[in-house]
Formats: sequence, structure tokens, C-alpha cells
Amino acid sequence: MKVVILAGGLGTRIAEETSIKPKPMIEIGGRPLLWHIMQIYGHHGFDEFVVCLGYLGSVIKDYFVNYTMLHSDVECDLGGGAVKFVNRRSPPWRVALVDTGEATMTGGRIKRVADRVRGATFMLTYGDGVADVDLKALLAFHRAHGKLATVTAVRPPGRFGVLDVGRGGRVEEFREKPDDEIGWINGGFFVVEPGILDYIDGDATSFEREPLHRLAVDGELMAFEHRGFWQAVDTVHDKRRLEVLWDGGAPPWRVWA
Repeated sequence: MKVVILAGGLGTRIAEETSIKPKPMIEIGGRPLLWHIMQIYGHHGFDEFVVCLGYLGSVIKDYFVNYTMLHSDVECDLGGGAVKFVNRRSPPWRVALVDTGEATMTGGRIKRVADRVRGATFMLTYGDGVADVDLKALLAFHRAHGKLATVTAVRPPGRFGVLDVGRGGRVEEFREKPDDEIGWINGGFFVVEPGILDYIDGDATSFEREPLHRLAVDGELMAFEHRGFWQAVDTVHDKRRLEVLWDGGAPPWRVWA
């Protein structure tokens, strides 16, 4: 089963990082977010990827073209010109890197890789979020309900403290906003049928707007509730949070060995 990863956005909310690289190439623990996401899928046996490129897509191409060199020891025979890779650390992934247009919206990117997924169920996610989602359970849930699309529903971590303010402006209590007060949101990690392509008009279509709305109205969208770890990287604060977890030695999304 193929995994489509949307990796072409501008990442304007974290411009400190994305002025020179696309957001999926922001590094956590010395490896791109995209690598972390692919490791999650690979752990569950999904190792064929279609990466939808846009903004600075050449950076992602360079990374995978040079992957073996970057993650191996290299011995160079300068006289004879031979290059030997030693202690190769390359996962068994097949990766298609597809230019889908710098200004194309998320739905349009999916539509542009239709020829690579048409006729078969495929997985779909964003290139900026990690989680410890049980992907096999997600797939089983999708197959059991028989609808066109399943979205992983998550509860984002509360970011703001709640103030209970009394008379005269006195703060009577300060508490962190519980995660369960925020509600369920789209966490990516979709499983979809090729029929969703009929809901996408073209490059200007945002998958999160018209297509998902129409799928919901038609009764073709189901939610897989994930109560474990999930984090998207939208800000420098988000990146630092993941770095702290990674440096702690047991990041919750590291489901692979």
C-alpha cells in the first residue's frame, strides 16, 4: 500500500526554519521530520512512498538522492575514482518524489499523483506531524466501515493557561487548559479510497475544505480516534518540544527500533 505525503507547503508560520528548506526538512535529532514520519510508516510495514513536492522541493530530492552517502561511511579511491559505502544504513523504502507545483493546494497535490495511486486504497498524511498512531489498527478500522475516507482524530495539547477572573480583575485560579476541552481535530494519518479523487477539482482545491466537507455530508468520512501522542510542527516552540523529547531518549513517536 502506498503512502502519499504532502510536503510542498510554504511553512510561513515557522519562517525561521523554512527560509532555506521546506518544512518537512526541519530537523529533529539531526534527521528531517519527513524521515521521522517515514520511519513511523516503515515500522508498520508501509514502505512505498509518494512525496508531493512544492516549495524548495529540490532540497528533498537532494536528501534522498544522496541518502546512502549521508548515512554511511564513505571510502574514496581518489586515484581510481571508486567510491565505496561502508556500514550502509539505508531503509528498504521506495520513494517517488513528484513535483506537484509550488502554489498547488493540498487537494491539488493529491490529484496530481492520481496516476500513482488510482485503483487502490492508499494512506495519506502531512509532512509536518508525528504520532504514535497504530497504523495497522487504523487500516483495520478503515476496512471495517467501508467508507471512502478515514481521518485520524487527535486532541492537540493545550497551549494556554486558563484564568478564572473574579471581581475587580483578581485572578482566582490559574490552570492549564485540559486537552479534552479543545476537542477533536484533523491529525492527518488518513486512509482513503481512490474515489476521493472525484471530490477534488484541481490545483486550487484545498483538501481540508470542500472535499472533506463533502465527504462528511455524503457520509463517507469516518474518524479513527487516537488518544496517544501527536504533534504537528507549526512553530519554533513545537520544534523545540520535539527536540526535548528526542534528547530525553524516549520520544513517544519513535515506534521503530
